[in-house]
Amino acid sequence: MNEGNLETFNQDEESCCSSNERKSHHSEKVKKNLITRLNRVEGQIRGIKGMVEKDVYCDDIITQISATQSALNSVAKLLLEGHMKSCIAERIQEGDMEVLDELLVTIDRLIKK
Repeated sequence: MNEGNLETFNQDEESCCSSNERKSHHSEKVKKNLITRLNRVEGQIRGIKGMVEKDVYCDDIITQISATQSALNSVAKLLLEGHMKSCIAERIQEGDMEVLDELLVTIDRLIKK
């Protein structure tokens, strides 16, 4: 993930959570970026399926799977960064330190994959 994407996310991100409702509120620019990335991943998955159907060499399929996992991880990192800089920071400022436990669980889920 390059620095430009993070700056765009930070500048365009609205508060993604409040004490009453847990919901993302991404700007249209950020949402478009995430959807573009996810569409690319979706296309990669379809491509992998086609490779299996065509009996493509296993190592080539594994290479494509690795690239797809990397692309999906990139989406997760972008979302996590925005979440930390908005929701987590906001809740800490409000005195909600339990959000750190939630963040650790989220990071643990990402690392296990």
